[in-house]
Amino acid sequence: MISTVRTVEVHGHRGARGLRPENTLPGFVHALELGVDAVELDVGLSADGVVVLNHDQVVSPVNLSDTGPARPGDPMYPYVGKAIRDLRLDQLTTLDAGVRRPVSDDDPFVLTQLPLPGTAIPTLAEACALLSRAPGVDLAVELKTDPDWPDADVAFFAAAVAEVLGAFDLTRRSRMLAFDWRVLVEARRYAPDAGRVALVETKTLVPGTRWLAGAEPGDPARAALDVGATVLSPERVLTTPELIDAAHSLALPVVVWTVNEPADMERLVACEVDAIVTDYPDRLRTVLAAHGLPLPRPFTRTLLQRL
Repeated sequence: MISTVRTVEVHGHRGARGLRPENTLPGFVHALELGVDAVELDVGLSADGVVVLNHDQVVSPVNLSDTGPARPGDPMYPYVGKAIRDLRLDQLTTLDAGVRRPVSDDDPFVLTQLPLPGTAIPTLAEACALLSRAPGVDLAVELKTDPDWPDADVAFFAAAVAEVLGAFDLTRRSRMLAFDWRVLVEARRYAPDAGRVALVETKTLVPGTRWLAGAEPGDPARAALDVGATVLSPERVLTTPELIDAAHSLALPVVVWTVNEPADMERLVACEVDAIVTDYPDRLRTVLAAHGLPLPRPFTRTLLQRL
């Protein structure tokens, strides 16, 4: 008889957002040092066609700040508040991504995130160069689009991401994520060997939704499978035993986001989810260890430099 060991994967959200600046190389290094199965990151496309890391489609004052124009008299400066798609790479890389500046006093990450002033926005290529040195760790790349994007722009973006992943021989270690399920259709075309993760949240499952590439929202697991997804990724509040069972009945793994409280982690482990996305990989590792579940391998900085 072949025995199987149950696992729950640890996915570091935006690297380890609760501990280090989000979507940055130092954040990814810290996640790797803690030990994760996958690093989740968000990407956009600059005005000159470079895939860059950032969560929002607009430069947010919460996690980014201006340091000066890319060139004297730049009419686009200041860059905070501008759309990523309207800014060139040289403009985006002037931004400081290392200090969180919350718009309210109840931001949960201000007390736990270590500021790293002077940290730049990386490109996807730079992130791939780092993560290629961590064998066994997957890349979960979320493409930030919305239903207002023309189909041609979605296709161009997906192709650009697929090209970078392929250039670093990381396609088979990668998953392309999206709330806008048109991205998954294009991912199947441009990166058929990559995973395709159907993200869902409450607002994308309303009647008449434009987020699901024409699929009906009544049965999210079946809709995700029909659009070509290989993974269903619901937000925490949507993740019920019934949804998990429905996905598993279709052989779709369930990756839940974003779970930061140990009590919620405990509940989801008991519900037999396949992976948990968290801003605090250290907390999730503690919960998994208490259940006797396998933990992903940590990397030391020395090992990352040597590999």
